[in-house]
Amino acid sequence: MRRALKSGADLLASATVEEAEAFLDGLSEESMLALPWLFEFWALEHQLPPEGDWRTWVILGGRGAGKTRAGAEWVRAQVEGARPPDPGAARKLALVGETVEQVREVMVFGDSGILACSPPDRRPVWEATRKRLVWPNGAVAQVFSAHEPESLRGPQFDAAWLDELAKWKKARDTWDMLQFGLRLGDCPRQVVTTTPKNVSVLKEILRTPGTVVTSAPTEANRAWLAGSFLEEVRRRYGGTRLGRQELDGVLLEDAEGALWTSAGIEACRIVEVPELTRIVVAVDPPVTGHARSDACGIVVAGAVTEGPPTQWRAVVLEDASVSGTSPQRWAQAAIDAMARHGADRLVAEVNQGGDLVESVIRQIDPLVPFRAVRAARGKQARAEPVAALYEQRRVTHCRGLDALEDQMCRMTAQGFEGKGSPDRVDALVWALTDLMIEPAAHWRRPQMRAL
Repeated sequence: MRRALKSGADLLASATVEEAEAFLDGLSEESMLALPWLFEFWALEHQLPPEGDWRTWVILGGRGAGKTRAGAEWVRAQVEGARPPDPGAARKLALVGETVEQVREVMVFGDSGILACSPPDRRPVWEATRKRLVWPNGAVAQVFSAHEPESLRGPQFDAAWLDELAKWKKARDTWDMLQFGLRLGDCPRQVVTTTPKNVSVLKEILRTPGTVVTSAPTEANRAWLAGSFLEEVRRRYGGTRLGRQELDGVLLEDAEGALWTSAGIEACRIVEVPELTRIVVAVDPPVTGHARSDACGIVVAGAVTEGPPTQWRAVVLEDASVSGTSPQRWAQAAIDAMARHGADRLVAEVNQGGDLVESVIRQIDPLVPFRAVRAARGKQARAEPVAALYEQRRVTHCRGLDALEDQMCRMTAQGFEGKGSPDRVDALVWALTDLMIEPAAHWRRPQMRAL
């Protein structure tokens, strides 16, 4: 039934004026009055509860993606019966937000809150002194603050709505206390609406059996958002990790003990690239060359190397990595990246392919300035001096380096925590080593001899 209604809304949106008028004319007066309140007809796909047996529904979305509306409408669906006085599936609910004020202003009285979504004959009454909503059928929703987890000790519920859990300072304690109280009815359920952030309690919830997830970017709800807003936030944050989190609704995870963090990378973002002294393209070739091979890491970086090494600054310009390709194709991709950026040198690791790496590259461009590098230490040991450059704020990033930055945040001193090989990070390390670390070492040696 739900999918049929959703399809009807899609058809109505794409119908001609005549078709839309014919559809509306065919409705009875009661159906016409009920249509604005029939959320399943108008909802976006990510706003509809998943089917099946679940205990926790997590809605991950960008800012303005319609998470609050989905949460409010789910509460309606749990509380309301066939007629205003009839009981629904739930009678005792918890509404939990970061503060009581935020629950009241967003979840209850907000433009997409419970009161705004409820039809007049089913609209609950707000009892301010008791911090609760009471429906005509007797259902009650109590308000709780995540700043006071102990307030959840004692009450019991058959449903709960938790908003923006990822930013709660006492998220774990509040979550745990709620779980003990969610014990009424045959199948107590809860909905979490949040912009994703890299917090342990959210990641644990997502991994818990019985959790289902829907997600959507900000632009999924663009019909209800100002066009100027979307244009501005995409201009400011498109192609950044902050944009992926806040606009695309993507959970960006940092490995424990990672050499790089999301916050650290975001702090080194730039928009305008300075005039660079040198530019290199670094390549970390895969061991094999077929569809299931690791990617070929190809990273373009440049540096301003004027004055003493402590004043040098590097910029990561592009991640041009390619996946599942033959040696000829990744070699061509590296040569193309050199041409796009006017690079001075191509640097390639040759531990796996030896002389064949240079041979493949020179088949495409016999005159390319080429330097072969061999790894004498492990990946993490090579990465640590480069990570130190980031800590010193001597490396900056252009936008559009999502896949590279994801790998960086999974690289630890003990090894790579992600799947496959950190090919993009390897290429980054070779590029910055060639630009910053080795030249700095050569610069210092004459100074040492002079002393």
